[in-house]
Amino acid sequence: MSRTLLLLTTGVALTTGVAGAEVPRVATDIAPVHALAARVMAGVGQPDLIVAPGASPHAYALRPSEAAALQNADLVFWVGPDLTPWLADAVATLADGAEVHVLLGAAGSLTLPVRTGVLFEVHDHADDADHADHDDDHGDGDHEGEHDPHAWLSPQNGAAWLGEMAAQLSVADPANAAAYAANAAAGQAELAVLSDEITALLAPVRDKQFIVFHDAYQYFEHSFDLPATGAISLSDATAPSPARIAEIQGMIRAQEIACVLAEPQFNPGIVAAVLEGSTANTGEIDPMGADLTPGADLYPQVLRNMATRLADCLDG
Repeated sequence: MSRTLLLLTTGVALTTGVAGAEVPRVATDIAPVHALAARVMAGVGQPDLIVAPGASPHAYALRPSEAAALQNADLVFWVGPDLTPWLADAVATLADGAEVHVLLGAAGSLTLPVRTGVLFEVHDHADDADHADHDDDHGDGDHEGEHDPHAWLSPQNGAAWLGEMAAQLSVADPANAAAYAANAAAGQAELAVLSDEITALLAPVRDKQFIVFHDAYQYFEHSFDLPATGAISLSDATAPSPARIAEIQGMIRAQEIACVLAEPQFNPGIVAAVLEGSTANTGEIDPMGADLTPGADLYPQVLRNMATRLADCLDG
């Protein structure tokens, strides 16, 4: 039985493009990538989202509907195994007939190494015992590659990925190539305007220092020249140790940190412990858009919300 007939007989509706051809089925890993694909496919079709909003991309159990989306996919767009190593086997097994595209290596993408050094490893390794404890606290846990995988937080990468998606969709669906190209170009123009907006918003607080919960924001910091001073947790997979919390408390006192940022996915009590005895402000930022409705608007809203909340926290 042909794939088209199978879809029809199981009651799955086919989305048709302007020329009446079957539109490719697209699966995406996380909500920000899904949003970019939805922007490119606007008016033509809708991509599927694999990792549910609010869930951690680093460890996830596929639901039947998400496994089916991979199995039915013609194209898969994902950040890559640096972010979701568990998804590699699922893609290979379930989407074995799909064209799979790792966005972290797409043309025009900025890639940054996993960050180490004094800003994010503040312990002075005074003795061997401390050093051993510190190494335990600093395991990557969730990042299996050498690149920082949180690359969607650079609008430069967002623009590059829009172009990559449009190019790949045009190959798979030439009848709608003009629509994909126009949508990608419009999305790239919107991101250019948003980048200028965020630059202006952050300009008044550029000389202030802040600490993030975990080191997920390097691409955003790089894009807007506003580096974080440190991170509370050096692994998404494990909570910071009491020694690490004490180190960050000392950093806040020594460097006059203005803001400590929490995330909705992590225990707020840890941030409260870090802030004990401090006058630093606190705010919450979300790199995934957990509280936003999936769709084309989610990606720019994630960046805008992050910038607004960071500016508010730094400004007090």
